[in-house]
Amino acid sequence: MEVALLSFSPSLSPLCHNRTLTLTPNLSKTPNYPRLPVIRSAVSRSKKEETVETVKSHLENCHLLAAINYKGLTVKQFQDLRRTLPDTTKLVVAKNTLVYKAIEGTKWEALKPCMKGMNAWLFVQTDEIPSAIKPYRSFQKERKLEDNDFAGAVFEGKFYAPDNFKALETMPTRAEVYAKMLGALQSPAINLVSTLQAPAIEVIMVLKAYVKKLEDESNAA
Repeated sequence: MEVALLSFSPSLSPLCHNRTLTLTPNLSKTPNYPRLPVIRSAVSRSKKEETVETVKSHLENCHLLAAINYKGLTVKQFQDLRRTLPDTTKLVVAKNTLVYKAIEGTKWEALKPCMKGMNAWLFVQTDEIPSAIKPYRSFQKERKLEDNDFAGAVFEGKFYAPDNFKALETMPTRAEVYAKMLGALQSPAINLVSTLQAPAIEVIMVLKAYVKKLEDESNAA
């Protein structure tokens, strides 16, 4: 940068009169300001790791994990929605990349088709799936949030697309399974008693087999 001074006093020597004095600043020496410590990237990495661990902790004892398209929802709507959910259901907002990092290599990895768009994640920690899904369905209907639908879910390692959610929402409850199983068992009472007195794992296997039978009959219909 050059600065030209063109105005001089008439009393100056004729040699200096009407001369142009050019000042060129010395730019070779720039001030050495102290650098601030770079901590933003460290904080960001720490937050990401914390989010991944939160997702992993919610997956413990989780029966169903669902993605909900939350684009356009306000903070107040999120607060209202959380108040409608039972204690056995958690709603978490997290980036797709971080959620996938938490579920990679697990049975929940089947949720990979949902890793796009803006998702909130519903962790259902009860086997009563219909009653866990119903609060969001009611909220969605009351607020007319047709665009904020389920993007998909994983239950027992199987992926359910939005078109298949009816199968989840109409699953029989535990009480209904027990009632139907007892009604379907036409063997003598002594055999029924022996079945119920068997080790818990055997009873669970019987129940799961019967649930699968009901689902197969429902799909066939």
